Amino acid sequence: MKKILIIFLCLILAVFVIYKFEISSVSNDKTNIEIEVKKGETYLTLSKRLKEKDLIKSKFFYKIYVKTHKSSDLQAGVYNLNKSMDIKDILKELSKGSNYNPDSITITLPEGKNMRYIADLIEKNTNNSKEDLYNLLKDQNYLDELINTYWFLDDSIKNEKIYYSLEGYLFPDTYEFQNKDVSLKEIIKTMLDQMGSKLNAYKNEINNSNYSLHQILTLASIVELEGTSSDDRNGVAGVFYNRLKAKWSLGSDVTTYYAEKVDMDERELYKKEFDSVNDYNTRSSSMAGKLPISPICNPGIESIEAAINPTNHDYYYFVADKNKKTYFTKTAAEHQTIINKLKKEGLWYEYNN
Repeated sequence: MKKILIIFLCLILAVFVIYKFEISSVSNDKTNIEIEVKKGETYLTLSKRLKEKDLIKSKFFYKIYVKTHKSSDLQAGVYNLNKSMDIKDILKELSKGSNYNPDSITITLPEGKNMRYIADLIEKNTNNSKEDLYNLLKDQNYLDELINTYWFLDDSIKNEKIYYSLEGYLFPDTYEFQNKDVSLKEIIKTMLDQMGSKLNAYKNEINNSNYSLHQILTLASIVELEGTSSDDRNGVAGVFYNRLKAKWSLGSDVTTYYAEKVDMDERELYKKEFDSVNDYNTRSSSMAGKLPISPICNPGIESIEAAINPTNHDYYYFVADKNKKTYFTKTAAEHQTIINKLKKEGLWYEYNN
């Protein structure tokens, strides 16, 4: 009798192990596989196609699981599943109901990109043209509507010398829209809404700052491009604020590239371009103690936070090595000494300031 009991328990254990294995995921592959659920289909009738697409190991054990676990009614639609899902995950996804939209588009705006990049991005992914965007950014009535809607926008964006009125205000992120017919106003609204949600956390600091938000975002945009290779963006922001207070020209090459409407990976600038007098070019002596007239790119939250809360120090120069370690110095001579040392040690990072 004891042996029979042991055999029975072993059989139960074996069945349990097999069951757990058969309802587990097929593999670790997370590639999306579309499953269209037709009207009138049930979880049980779907088993054949789930097996054909290799989303389940066994129709038999799938059906057992379905019968022993309660799920909401299956709704018609298209679902994205993958082989890394076990049966529990598959049923959970199916029970949500389909909100899959095959016509939806995704637009990803990386940190540090300017309006020309955004215009190309929009033209490539939607039915809007670059010219449509540029014209909208010049529409004074539209800009007034935005200023009246968003607390962080003011007449600064309407300065006629600014290249692109909303530069710096479109938050870098990944956005999803219904289809390619999405309007430019909806795209901009979505990006401005995201910027507002990010800035809300810093509203008190912004209101108590000696600088306007427009100026803060302008400096943040410089930090974004200058501090890409740095592990201390707050320290980098502190350097630029010190230069402003000392009535220095910021001496930032990235502003010169923007002034000339040339992307940094496009070509080298000519000396006459570095020396040009422009409301963006901080290499010019005419810009002593001044920020560019507007942001030069759309900064991410790390650079914005750095511009809002810069490190308080007495440094005027910085350079980052290949490991992103940042070295701060007070004089040009000290700065050059650090550069020579990094070159000698093989740690020199090409871009510095």
